[in-house]
Amino acid sequence: MQAYPRDLIGYGQKPVDPRWPEGARLAIQFVINYEEGGENSILHGDRASEAFLTEEPTSALEGMRNFNVESQYEYGSRAGFWRLHRLFTERALPVTVFGIATALQKNSDAVSAMKSAGWEIASHGLKWINYAQMPEAEERAQILEAIRLHTEATGERPAGWYTGRMSPNTRRLIGEIGGFAYDSDSFADDLPYWAYENGTPQLVVPYTLDNNDGRFVNGFGLQATDFSTYLTRACDLLLREGKQTPKMMNIGLHCRLAGKPGRAADFERFLDYVKTLPDVWITRRVDIANHWRQHHPPRDKEAD
Repeated sequence: MQAYPRDLIGYGQKPVDPRWPEGARLAIQFVINYEEGGENSILHGDRASEAFLTEEPTSALEGMRNFNVESQYEYGSRAGFWRLHRLFTERALPVTVFGIATALQKNSDAVSAMKSAGWEIASHGLKWINYAQMPEAEERAQILEAIRLHTEATGERPAGWYTGRMSPNTRRLIGEIGGFAYDSDSFADDLPYWAYENGTPQLVVPYTLDNNDGRFVNGFGLQATDFSTYLTRACDLLLREGKQTPKMMNIGLHCRLAGKPGRAADFERFLDYVKTLPDVWITRRVDIANHWRQHHPPRDKEAD
């Protein structure tokens, strides 16, 4: 009988002790998705305009620009990014950026600000499009081009990878191309884990879609003060669990969403809250990956 290709068990009832630095009960990681200028657009050679993660329901317009959506994305790079940048730098909180390569290429000022703040800039792919049905050879070429443009725009090769709208081939291609400390194309756990399905250990630092400002526009009906409340409750539960089983908490943000004044005003409540917490490690994803490699290296294949 052929082995089932999914892991539905993971760490089970007794998760591994991550041994976070200084005995922290929780690792908190903030992600800013920088996608503006890399979304679907006929200006970028795509067949249709973007229709995802926008303020109101919309449909992709085949063969034409959607100026409504374009201006929403433009808000993210023109105003929202700088508001989020201020919120984090004023509090000296570390951030990982999931940067679309073609978006980073279009805004050197934002890239300079990310680097000056000491933020990690991980790769979010070449463009913010859906890769689910893309032919394997084309996706491989886009990954390689994303690495090239990212390195050109930021001055260094990305250590982390997150496609988001991935294909069945993405993780294998990332592993074959190599050079990544981790990938984040998973929502499967509260801790990093090693994936072995492609024959070579691949470190996965899972991401989140619930502690994510995308909930404001995905039909879930979050109100202006719901996000900080949800994050606080999640954080409190994880801290309680962390007395026995420390975990990781991801928070995902978008410049055009959390960067809006009303949402930013609510989100900074959570930032101020976490600054008061003991036993919390607030860090970047690459630091979590490096810690995991040191304390929880992949198992010996001979021991399987």
